[in-house]
Amino acid sequence: MSANLPPETTPIPAPAEPETDGLAPAGRAASEATPGQLEQIEVDTGRRPARRNFAPSRLGLVLVAILAGGALFVGGYTLGSHVASTPGTPAAEEARFAGFWDVYSLIQSEYAGSPRPTKDELVQGAIKGMLEALNDQWSFYQAPADFASSLQNVGGQAQGIGVTVQLQPVDPKSTQNCQTIGNGCELAVAAPIEGSPAMAAGILAGDVIDTVDGASLDGKTIDQASTLIRGTLGTTVKIGILRDGKSLTFSIVRSLFNRPEVDYKSLANGAVAYIAINQNINTPAATQFDAALQKAMAAGQKNVILDLRGNLGGYVDSAEKIASEFISSGTLAYQVDARGAVTPVDASAGGRATSSSIKLVVLVDGNTASAAEIIAGALQARGRGILIGSKTYGKGVVQEWLPLPNDFGGIHLTIARWLTPDKVWINGKGLQPNIPVDSSNARAGTDPVLDAALQNLGFAPESPASPAPSASSSPSPSPSPSAQPSASAQPTPAASPS
Repeated sequence: MSANLPPETTPIPAPAEPETDGLAPAGRAASEATPGQLEQIEVDTGRRPARRNFAPSRLGLVLVAILAGGALFVGGYTLGSHVASTPGTPAAEEARFAGFWDVYSLIQSEYAGSPRPTKDELVQGAIKGMLEALNDQWSFYQAPADFASSLQNVGGQAQGIGVTVQLQPVDPKSTQNCQTIGNGCELAVAAPIEGSPAMAAGILAGDVIDTVDGASLDGKTIDQASTLIRGTLGTTVKIGILRDGKSLTFSIVRSLFNRPEVDYKSLANGAVAYIAINQNINTPAATQFDAALQKAMAAGQKNVILDLRGNLGGYVDSAEKIASEFISSGTLAYQVDARGAVTPVDASAGGRATSSSIKLVVLVDGNTASAAEIIAGALQARGRGILIGSKTYGKGVVQEWLPLPNDFGGIHLTIARWLTPDKVWINGKGLQPNIPVDSSNARAGTDPVLDAALQNLGFAPESPASPAPSASSSPSPSPSPSAQPSASAQPTPAASPS
């Protein structure tokens, strides 16, 4: 997302009534994605406990989330219980539901097509239809297996070989917009994931993946190649690599591994703390971030680079904890519920880097979404840090995830909007960086955005040896019953873990 559009940050007043038509997909942001496409091909298998009640009638956990293609953008999420106090059709609604029951009965007794749907499938279809009637890409139904999988996707475990890949032109000087491998385009490793089988095997940033199990990848999209690499847990895959003019083959067992939520490195001869929150804003991320910041402060580092690129978001309370490391008091964001009630999300005292003597730069891109945008928006609006990179995704709504009784799966339902501290609603607009940097043609192993951050802090750039940006999972823009809604609404990642 390298285009530099007008800010479009007109403050949005709290609505008197809930808006569903205002939840426009960030299709523009997706269409402006960088030529180097990224794809998230890891499978998360961790779970997250419920955090807090969002409304008196629901046991819930508030999270801002975008789910697509096995990736989750989060920013406000609620894992709740069944809302209705009594099951069945309320007496006052019997006339309205008469047509539903007539159709349900007719299908059971008269439908002659094949295959014949089960009763459960009919009810699931009706639930799905109700959610689709909202015309809200973030509100949708998921069947039991898909709902369980989406809950697991928020976790900190990953499955696969653990590499982040990107599609790029073979010629470093080319501006070709690569869509498939071959014809001047190649699949390169942006970075192996820390602690992954790929890292243990010796895969390096900048390696070009030429074959998978001996078969050429020519003609395949990044999605298709990612699927081949990801494969089945426990199986061995042979990855053909081109490195410095040599052909290498690595045999790697696809495994479960613990993916670190936070990476911490010292740059500029120890003067700069680089801390990347890789993919989710959750409790482990907040805990690991606090530990990394503690190390940085103990080392006397007065310059901090917070990398939120490719971060798909997470829990609101975790976003508050991370932002509070730099802001000691006051409002970080506002939540506006269905009745128009505005609730501030305030900073907590005791942050490790609240002193103005500690300089802060935040790296963002088109896949910085939801809860990650809450953090970036708070730091920018409060004047605590500047944003460098490209326009963020622009997801300003909060979902509740409700498991349905009788193993019927669950629903994702938009229950609130969130605003920046200056009461701007960024939905569909995103946050504009203070210093725009176009990284659309960056080669694997180089990082012009990080270089710009170092220069802003007064230090020399470190590419190509600088740390790779966090993996940008690529949510598929279109919701399927098992994934996220809206084919054009998701961010287009630039690198993808497998």
